[in-house]
Amino acid sequence: MVPLNYVPRSEYPRPQLVRDKWLNLNGWWEFEIDHGRSGKERQFFDRDELSGRILVPFCPESKLSGVEYRDFMAAVWYRREFDLPAGWERGNRILLHFEAVDYSTEVWVNGVSVGIHRGGYTPFTFDITEQLSSTTNVITVCAQDDGRSGLQPRGKQSHSFYSRGCDYTRVTGIWQTVWLECVPVGYIQSLRYIPDPDNAVMHVQAQLAGEVENCAIVLRPSYKGKPMGEVRAQISGKHAQVALPLAEVHLWEPGCPRLYDLDVLLINESGILDQVQSYFGMRTVTLGGQAVLINGKPVFQRLVLDQGYYPEGVYTAPSDDDLRKDIELSLGLGFNGARLHQKVFERRFLYWADKLGYLIWGEYPSWGLNITTAVGLERFLPEWMEAVRRDFNHPALIIWCPFNETWDNNGTRQNNEVLRIVYGVTKQLDPTRPVIDTSGNYHVVTDIFDVHDYDQNVETFTARYQSMASGGDVFVSFPDRQKYEGQPYFVSEYGGIWWNDEDEGGWGYGHRPTSREEFMARYRGLTEVLLSNPRIAGFCYTQLYDVEQEVNGLYTYERQPKFNPSAIRQINEKKAAIEE
Repeated sequence: MVPLNYVPRSEYPRPQLVRDKWLNLNGWWEFEIDHGRSGKERQFFDRDELSGRILVPFCPESKLSGVEYRDFMAAVWYRREFDLPAGWERGNRILLHFEAVDYSTEVWVNGVSVGIHRGGYTPFTFDITEQLSSTTNVITVCAQDDGRSGLQPRGKQSHSFYSRGCDYTRVTGIWQTVWLECVPVGYIQSLRYIPDPDNAVMHVQAQLAGEVENCAIVLRPSYKGKPMGEVRAQISGKHAQVALPLAEVHLWEPGCPRLYDLDVLLINESGILDQVQSYFGMRTVTLGGQAVLINGKPVFQRLVLDQGYYPEGVYTAPSDDDLRKDIELSLGLGFNGARLHQKVFERRFLYWADKLGYLIWGEYPSWGLNITTAVGLERFLPEWMEAVRRDFNHPALIIWCPFNETWDNNGTRQNNEVLRIVYGVTKQLDPTRPVIDTSGNYHVVTDIFDVHDYDQNVETFTARYQSMASGGDVFVSFPDRQKYEGQPYFVSEYGGIWWNDEDEGGWGYGHRPTSREEFMARYRGLTEVLLSNPRIAGFCYTQLYDVEQEVNGLYTYERQPKFNPSAIRQINEKKAAIEE
């Protein structure tokens, strides 16, 4: 029995902007399913209680939530009472943060609506200062969700009752941390870092909020406790752009995660108004010939597909250690990064990627959204922009990939302008990273050309890439729909070799090997074809661990190894031709 005062996922949820005054609201909330979406009409936001309870931040479909309801839920309601910590009320602002709620959310405080947010994967915040009372306060949340509508991105959440193939258990409502934060009347709202290691400078853009007239911002970087300089800049309006010179340049690299700490102070004539702790990495990502260069050096991306699913938490890792351990499992197999596939992973995962020197792609759960018309753009773009802004500062993130396998919808082709516009906006938001418009198919405009190839026959797989290895034509899937134009080339999904010890059903690509020896021979053969090709810049193997019925992981769903990790590592760590 989980204690009533238990607070799961109690770690600070926003590692790149840390304040001391915060309160984690995870734990037991009142809960009710609203199949008819009539709760607002019935004024659930004014109720004294709801009929059930749930353990936040776990979705109601999960075992850890205490609900474990797996059918479709049109809407769900949450209710929680809270008291402000002593001293928070005096001259401060109180912010209510939701790290992620799927999908369309309205929030009430003491019966007053404080805001609406659409999008199931990015954080949102409401200033609730004016709605608070001096006694016990009440938060009420309604989340509506319809993954079958074609009007919302759902990723790998199954659109049918049962999980099947590569679609898994659905997620409804709150699935990441809910928390309160106490900030001064003028405060640091966000920070944006643009590294410039060639000139020993980090360019910092600060967005301020509230009363910040006649204020200045002070930046104090350090590296392993050693001060790296200090700079002060006056605030212009509610924005500051500062060049931060560094006494020493230490580059963040895959496997060598050199990170700086940064103290940021907002000051006025009376002293310190606000203060946050942050961190950053100095590194560049550029394209050179057929390679992706990190800090000017070609790095072959040995990636693995990570779906971000957990047996008991579904979308939500049971603990912060589970996030870190998934990266460590991957590194132990000789991979240097992952595609964070069809999901925006929580900020704590990206923090651990930064800390462990682990390369990642920033993706979005585009499946489920109909992009055959401009309505798809209207739905997708605001949510994607929130994800790009949220994750911009992470040095581990080296490629943006908003869409994956944009298949035709009931015979109607994708609207190419949707992909073109999303690509263009992404480049405007972030000119420092490559952008792939859609992984696999059908490319419209892209910095990297990638294909998905699940051929299980090593001989035919080898033959497909032989010509390009010797300077000939590259393999293009769907040549009538996309064209290779000389970009760096990735095989960003391959393998997916089906293996479960008992051979008791499940799903995977191609025919199941008859023995472990056959599996390893196939894995070695497919992987070495890609490593030995001087025109291939990286691969992504499907996948790190099984997810429900999809049993093509190198680990089981419970994160137990299926094969000797050192044998997989030996294959993966062979030097790639493009790095020579």
